[in-house]
Amino acid sequence: MTTQYDAIVIGAGHNGLTNAAYLAKAGLRVLVLEKNDYIGGAAVSRELEPGFLYSNCSYVCSLLRQSIHRDLNLSKHGLMIVPYGGQTALGIHGQYLGEYKTEALAYREIKRHSVRDADAYHRYEADLLRYAKLVRFFLLRTPADPTSFKPRDIKELIVMGQQFLAMGEEQIYEFMRFLTMSAADFLNEYFECDLLKAQLATSSIIGTALGVYSPGTAYVLLHHVMGDVDGAVGSWGLARGGMGAISNAIAGALKEYGGVIQTAAEVKQIIVKGSKTTGVELADGSVIEADIVVSNLDPKRTFTKIMDRQDIPADLVKKAENFKIRGSSAKLNIALKGMPDWPNLPDCDLLTKGAFSFIDSLECLERAYDDWKNNRWSERPFIEMTQSSCWDPTLAAPGHYFVSCFIQYCPAEVEGGWDDAKREAFAETVIKRIEEHSPNFRSLITHMEVRTPFEIENEVGLSEGNIFQGELTLDQLLFNRPFPGYAQYRGPVKGMYMCGSGTHPGGGVSSACGANSAREILLDLGRGKLNGALVVPEDTDDE
Repeated sequence: MTTQYDAIVIGAGHNGLTNAAYLAKAGLRVLVLEKNDYIGGAAVSRELEPGFLYSNCSYVCSLLRQSIHRDLNLSKHGLMIVPYGGQTALGIHGQYLGEYKTEALAYREIKRHSVRDADAYHRYEADLLRYAKLVRFFLLRTPADPTSFKPRDIKELIVMGQQFLAMGEEQIYEFMRFLTMSAADFLNEYFECDLLKAQLATSSIIGTALGVYSPGTAYVLLHHVMGDVDGAVGSWGLARGGMGAISNAIAGALKEYGGVIQTAAEVKQIIVKGSKTTGVELADGSVIEADIVVSNLDPKRTFTKIMDRQDIPADLVKKAENFKIRGSSAKLNIALKGMPDWPNLPDCDLLTKGAFSFIDSLECLERAYDDWKNNRWSERPFIEMTQSSCWDPTLAAPGHYFVSCFIQYCPAEVEGGWDDAKREAFAETVIKRIEEHSPNFRSLITHMEVRTPFEIENEVGLSEGNIFQGELTLDQLLFNRPFPGYAQYRGPVKGMYMCGSGTHPGGGVSSACGANSAREILLDLGRGKLNGALVVPEDTDDE
């Protein structure tokens, strides 16, 4: 069976759907192929227990670019992002540190632990937002190739230089230093309260196979605070209806523009003839033709699994094999028949119905990382528990609750391999940790889904379960992401492109990678005109 399309996108994750939607909007005949019988990849909502809607991979939203939201008119297709309560840090001996959105309350809460830290927090936020403003400018731009003499690359390097120079000499030095720092060292320059430092440091290790004292984790912290909800930079929200609502809204835009989605269609190989893509072969042996093939898979899976090694340079295969994409994160999705008790917290909805970080201290976080390095799940893991249904009632029936637990650290491989017994033991470690602060939590559980990196890889297709499709270290950012020479979304053969989170600007539910890749494809086809970082589609007669 042979079918002709202009473009095929492999993988119906949010970046793949975004890429396809932009291509379809420009008039291309686009087909999205998804191996699972549902769309969304890691941004998905599934009813795994009657009456409960699980965001069983990604669970909160902040990085979704507002310009993409507007371009694809995602509100029309049902997307609503709602802000949710702050995150309370839970430490040893009943200690807690609440997060408040009101400046006066936030100051008072930090002051309860340290007057010095309460005064320093404004300086910390100002410095971090200054860095975030610089990085945000580049999120929807294609990285320049520093070895190229093409006018567009030279112009982009000049633009980058202008942005840096605008910071001023002192801040340039500080920013370059910041990029190489550990999160712990960075936070130690501002604060003395270990619970506050540990709370802020959690953003530096989420989805990252590094510890809080590892160089480079300060940037990962920044990556997690440069998003926004309703224009509030650094805020986080929930997609009403679960994270799958984002993927469903983008899919709605894609279908409105004439795009097609085919599920239960696993791609076996990208077909290359004469150094040019001609289509794909599916696992069932059928062939679908297209001049353009876009991979939303991670770089390692793309170049070592679905491309013939004879079709790509040997050095690229080596780069893909060595690409840092280590799994370190797990999820527990839990249905509850009642509201958990938090006896160490005051009777305040802003705290008891928000999110919780089980952290103790910087040392505790680092020791959890030490366990991972020895191929063990952490004995006292960092847990970020989001009580999603408190803020989005569509996720659970009245009187019932859905909570999402993100855990660091959990290895992709354990001695003897993952099995049901090890998964149950891992889950027991997490539940015991939660019980230290909520004694009735276990008694409320009616259903629990355990997802180690093993399940995430085999179900979603993320190598080693790495949620960012590659770690966000300095050697894998900008023109080095995913590899030097391949950072502009183009593959090694004509007509082959990449659009997943393994490309710039990296992981998180931002849709930026998909949109950036679509821009380059349209420019190559002469279907668009460049307007800064955006592409304005040319008028077309194609329907």
